[in-house]
Amino acid sequence: MKDKHKKDHAAAEGEGKHSGGKKSGDLPAPVPEGAEALRLGKDCNYEKELSRLQIELVKLQEWVRTEKLRVVILFEGRDAAGKGGAIKRISESLNPRVCRVVALGTPTEREKTQWYFQRYVPHLPAAGEMVLFDRSWYNRAGVERVMGFCTETQCQEFMQSCPEFERMLIRSGIHLIKYWFSVSDEEQERRFQERMKNPTKRWKLSPMDLESRKHWAEYSRAKDEMFAVTDLKMSPWFVVNAENKKSARLNVIRHLLSQFDYKDLTPEPLELPKLEKSNYVRPPIQEQNFIPQIYR
Repeated sequence: MKDKHKKDHAAAEGEGKHSGGKKSGDLPAPVPEGAEALRLGKDCNYEKELSRLQIELVKLQEWVRTEKLRVVILFEGRDAAGKGGAIKRISESLNPRVCRVVALGTPTEREKTQWYFQRYVPHLPAAGEMVLFDRSWYNRAGVERVMGFCTETQCQEFMQSCPEFERMLIRSGIHLIKYWFSVSDEEQERRFQERMKNPTKRWKLSPMDLESRKHWAEYSRAKDEMFAVTDLKMSPWFVVNAENKKSARLNVIRHLLSQFDYKDLTPEPLELPKLEKSNYVRPPIQEQNFIPQIYR
């Protein structure tokens, strides 16, 4: 089945890719095969490396906007695997009008009666936009299947339709990139315990997250079967080793940048014009309602 899809969609492989000529050249050469990876805290500083890669993301954003590209990036994986943290580091330095994050909630009763992919379609990008899906249509092959929110017939229909749906996206010119964040059960346990103790992270834990702990093997089987059908040459899955959150963030940002032959379109430095003050007399400042200055 997998080989058949690869053969059928081979012609679409190159569609959706964009070559912009020479890259900006600010990314270091990749680690040679067989060589040791850079060690955070020893070979490189996390904050400095993240800042440098975020500058490259700004350059990519400008390239996407100028060239009117349409980019879709899917973030999937285990609960507490670090998807949200990676999305935050990618999007926090970008223009929200260019780069949007989509995290859909539980489908409504009306949405449950629609074509499965229908509620995702309105969130697809227009020209010059990037959309980051914090979980996506792959919910059907994962949590919905394991937790019994869909029938086996519905799941098999998804398995058959998904490659065709993604083929249509790519054929239309959309750049589709799919990431799977992989984490061990021991590390997931540690992160769950941390969330339970940290009031600022407690909201990340839902009853469904706790229930999923009982179905680790079922989730593993569902993921493997999903990969067998949807890990195609035209739209492959890129697996992120997420045991270390910080290295996972840097690795996924760097990989994302490597998927585009973007140019550095940073505008020339601007000159701030002199502030022209008129003879306008403003109302007394005491008439305005200021919030209390508790901190000074």
